[in-house]
Amino acid sequence: MSTHEVTNQPPPRVDVDEFTTNLALTEAVQAFEAGWASEHLRHVGTRVGTAQFQGDAATVHRQPPVLHTHDRWVRRVDEVAYDPAYHRIIGAAVADGAHTAAWAEPAPGAAVARAATFMLYAQVEPGHACPVSMTHAAVPSLMLTPELADRWLPRLFSRAYDERLVPGKRSAIMGMAMTEKQGGSDVRANTTSAVDAGDGSHLLTGHKWFCSAPMSDAFLVLAQEPVGLSCFLVPRVLDDGTRNVFAIQRLKDKLGNRSNASSEIELDQTVGYRVGEAGRGVRAIIEMVAHTRLDCVLGSAAGMRQAVAEAVWHARHRHAFGALLVDQPAMTAVLADLALESEAATWTALRLARAHDADADDAELAFRRLATAVAKFWVCKRGPGHSYEAMECLGGNGYVEDFPLAMRYREQPVMAIWEGSGNVIALDVLRAITKDPESVEAFLAEVSVGGSDALDAHLARTRTLLARADQASARQLVEALALALQASLMVRHAPAAVADAFVATRLDGQGGQLYGVLPAGTDLAAILDRA
Repeated sequence: MSTHEVTNQPPPRVDVDEFTTNLALTEAVQAFEAGWASEHLRHVGTRVGTAQFQGDAATVHRQPPVLHTHDRWVRRVDEVAYDPAYHRIIGAAVADGAHTAAWAEPAPGAAVARAATFMLYAQVEPGHACPVSMTHAAVPSLMLTPELADRWLPRLFSRAYDERLVPGKRSAIMGMAMTEKQGGSDVRANTTSAVDAGDGSHLLTGHKWFCSAPMSDAFLVLAQEPVGLSCFLVPRVLDDGTRNVFAIQRLKDKLGNRSNASSEIELDQTVGYRVGEAGRGVRAIIEMVAHTRLDCVLGSAAGMRQAVAEAVWHARHRHAFGALLVDQPAMTAVLADLALESEAATWTALRLARAHDADADDAELAFRRLATAVAKFWVCKRGPGHSYEAMECLGGNGYVEDFPLAMRYREQPVMAIWEGSGNVIALDVLRAITKDPESVEAFLAEVSVGGSDALDAHLARTRTLLARADQASARQLVEALALALQASLMVRHAPAAVADAFVATRLDGQGGQLYGVLPAGTDLAAILDRA
């Protein structure tokens, strides 16, 4: 039948090099001293852009993990089964160093190269990024205890991936289990207990409300000792080859992040090894938290890139009312505004990654202490609204699971919630301002770049907010700091058309409450050419 002929639909967006087509990402890699990794990143960008990889990404969101608590003989096994596509995805990410490459091979820009690798994978399939990120973030915590580091870091640095829970593995993936039902972010309220077993280990008993990626090889867990809250490494398989007690009670039925299992677990005389000092569990875990917050920023920025790429692709191939959508002024403005947000997030993410490199000096360390929280708050909160607007650009197609933006819309909120939701992050910023004035000085030195009257005026307002910061104004302050950082990066690094439009709309009052309100004279074509 003639009505069955399909016309005016965009072709599949497959077999695209997601690295070289993302100009903001390629330029940021160069600007922050990771240009030496460009060939590797082109390889990654080509891999994640293939039809096969995108097909695997779609499959793992349609075939979520399944919990098996017992075998046929009613013995507890506590295993989660994933579709083979999930293992192919995470195996590729590990092989390309998305987890621990910056730790294993430190060099100027190594954290930037690892961040770009992580973003390229998370752009297409975000769920697997959770255990990849936790493996990356566990490294500095493990370094606090040399005997644990000697045993575990070579496995975490491995580029091999083995999904089995078996003894003698030469590689490992890490998870964490901190949250308890009565405490949430207030981890000091945890009630899980740890008793010294007398042989260098402890026995842990308690209930963890959220345990991400429960098929990981080991977990960082917080538990109470007589002297206070301590951090422990809990392996799934013990040295003698037996399974540690790790009862997975149920998987969480989540809004998004469906390819990645999150669970509730019971620990009952479960073997753990203390990480760091007794009673200093928060100190031991804080570096892991800082690095997972960095990865929340990376993941949100990756999601924005996917949203923009899909929306612009659709608009460049679909006609309506006699013209391509991309050439119609109302749509052009929306797409350009989405692209501005995505580019600002990308520059912010990779600048932050550069501050996490091994060669960071004292000023960089101070900058990242404040900037990590600021960027985590703002970029992650901008993600959900950004993905919705991009989804709307596809019309009905965007709302259908055959296209990736419905998945992305569900996915973006987890980055804002994980590792500290908005108020928790805002309070962390207040603490940094009060207890770590060097971080404020380093941050202001970073953003005070000149060259923009609107940015200078915004910085003057921000300094006023800093002087009277309290809980009631915390969110306003963090937003102001975040926009100062983003605008300063755009002014320094982005083309003039992009930087001017960002500053005008985000700092100078010429934008709207929703996307698509841009001042007259904005070079929309120049902005979209980069998308």
